[in-house]
Amino acid sequence: MNNCPLISVVIPTYSREEPLRDSIVDVLKQDYPNFEVLVVDQTDKHQPETQAYLEEQAAAGKIKWLRLGWASLPGARNYAVRRSLGEIILFIDDDVQLTPGFLAAHVKNYLQNPEVGAVAGRVFDRMKLGDSGGEMQIEYLPPQAMDPGIAWYHIDLVHTTKPQQVLTARGCNMSFRREIFTKHGLRFDERFCGSAVREESDFCLRVRQTGYKIWYDPEAHLVHLGEETGGCHDISMRSLKYQITFYHNHFLMGLKNLTVTQALRLYARLFDCHVLGRPPCHKSGSPIKIATRSVFYTLGFLKALGTVIQAIWNDGQIYSRLDKQV
Repeated sequence: MNNCPLISVVIPTYSREEPLRDSIVDVLKQDYPNFEVLVVDQTDKHQPETQAYLEEQAAAGKIKWLRLGWASLPGARNYAVRRSLGEIILFIDDDVQLTPGFLAAHVKNYLQNPEVGAVAGRVFDRMKLGDSGGEMQIEYLPPQAMDPGIAWYHIDLVHTTKPQQVLTARGCNMSFRREIFTKHGLRFDERFCGSAVREESDFCLRVRQTGYKIWYDPEAHLVHLGEETGGCHDISMRSLKYQITFYHNHFLMGLKNLTVTQALRLYARLFDCHVLGRPPCHKSGSPIKIATRSVFYTLGFLKALGTVIQAIWNDGQIYSRLDKQV
């Protein structure tokens, strides 16, 4: 890897307009000398201003504008990887704000430490910072944050200030060595559906199986706006399908990657937080709502169990199989 390896910046997008344009502008302003930008666009029809902007940037060779007729966040990531050229592949969301040194901050970790296979950047999440008042700071994550059974309720890549090894990255700010995909053959699992929650956690757990470390660098930071529409929200968060897929994705991650003991601890914590509504979820304790969430929890488990059984004859990579470049 040379001193300025090519970075492929991947921006999956779905029904985003001005935030997408602003995110691309921030990427193109980076002071790093060697990068390409791939916009994986799953939007049916853009507003005229966005359409014109994307056409202009693509015609000028500043971005690769990849248009798709389906919506899947992990599918979009896989699609971009197959068309990227970089030694490092960096994924960001379509509603972020970047400082000019963002790409350089990711790259230095790969140059300094050959054991690093992935970099998790800090995420200044507008919603979570609002909840904490913006005052909280954590130097080092607790030991529980490296325990796959319960880590998901202890990993905080918003308030943590010191570089350190972590279990996973956040999907809006994560990068990987190219050989994770080539030499080790990893792909994002396209069976993670709905909002695709836990798709990056599933991928990072498999990255760790290669022997590479996932390194958290707070200097590789961005602001995540957390827009309520667009992005990977291809279905309403209030819909029955969304609720079931939320639990399905958690159960699927556990069934694929965790020991029985770890998985049981994850599922117990999931029930305690998301069904019973205890902290940090702080959901309504109404008996009717708990009963309703219990039904979603059960259906999600059954759906995930079916997904794992079907994997015997179907790996679920349906969007990759639509790609003629595979």
